[in-house]
Amino acid sequence: MTHNTAPTTADTSDTAAATQEVRHITLTRPDDWHIHLRDGLSLSTTVAHAAANFSRVICMPNLVPPVKNTEQALAYRSRIMQALAHADIDDTAKRAFDPRMTLYLTDSTTAEDIKQASESGMIQAVKLYPAGATTNSADGVTNLGGRSAVFEAMQKYKLPLLIHGEVTDAHVDIFDREKQFVDTTLSNLVRQFPELKIVVEHITTGDAADFVLSQSALVAATITPQHLLFNRNHLLVGGVKPHFYCLPILKRQQHQQVLLDVATSGNPKFFLGTDSAPHATNAKENACGCAGCYSASIALPLYATAFDSVGKIDRLEGFACHFGAQFYGLPLNNSTITLVNEPMTVPQSYPYLDTQSLTPLMAGETLPWSIKS
Repeated sequence: MTHNTAPTTADTSDTAAATQEVRHITLTRPDDWHIHLRDGLSLSTTVAHAAANFSRVICMPNLVPPVKNTEQALAYRSRIMQALAHADIDDTAKRAFDPRMTLYLTDSTTAEDIKQASESGMIQAVKLYPAGATTNSADGVTNLGGRSAVFEAMQKYKLPLLIHGEVTDAHVDIFDREKQFVDTTLSNLVRQFPELKIVVEHITTGDAADFVLSQSALVAATITPQHLLFNRNHLLVGGVKPHFYCLPILKRQQHQQVLLDVATSGNPKFFLGTDSAPHATNAKENACGCAGCYSASIALPLYATAFDSVGKIDRLEGFACHFGAQFYGLPLNNSTITLVNEPMTVPQSYPYLDTQSLTPLMAGETLPWSIKS
């Protein structure tokens, strides 16, 4: 990562001027290790935003219907690449974009499915959704104990397991679902399959962070921008804010602080995964609003704002650009991207699904960092 400054002059009186330092930070081009692009008409918006900012992206498989096997995953990737060809973005970004696919783990997934995925060269991981945990998770696993042969195959073929880490029992408080999953299901899984690579996705609690820290290098975690910048007060105080509603839900400020601490610590177990999830504005802003924050277009300024808020902007490159690639055994990207400490106004919305709109996280707000054109 390189840093430089450029002076800008602003008149403060008729006779004096003050020089303000503008910081530029050039990073290895980052990857997003957890993103939702959706399918169909959604791709014309989401693919352009993702490719403008990231090189590799791990694409979540919870489509309708879900991506359950290698054939479906490769077909989905082909649709993403078709959307990329029509995207109005720089040709260099187009050439750098590399969507990595995942399989949706179900009660009927087999060891042979894992073997085929591993041999495809395009499938990066397998995604575990506990049934009913989040958007389009109805086909998720209902009996982890019955998946032993699949997990053994994943160990054998070194295919990582990506976990939405929440229990779905109706009696468990929504703010405790991640902790309960960590204390029970996740602990047992790691103990039973010690050679299985695991990413605990979009962690939201100090409990999850502590668990990841206590495990071997085979266990890592992604962290979203919203869980670094916000807590449940932002969601609930003064009325429910639908565009802050995501799953796992925002937690207490003390958990937000732990996430900031580990994300900015330089520990390679923690890396960038936006969990950017598009929902049409009218689907978010209703009495039963969808869960998910859309951040793909502004993710890097969001992360830069979070890191700079605790004086750790120098740790951003490792988190955003190095640690995920190292965990997955992939080379670092060759190209770069530059952030500048100049304000940007987040758009109020983007066109979406031809006739609808898509509202990003922090719509209409001003961020202190922006991407240099």
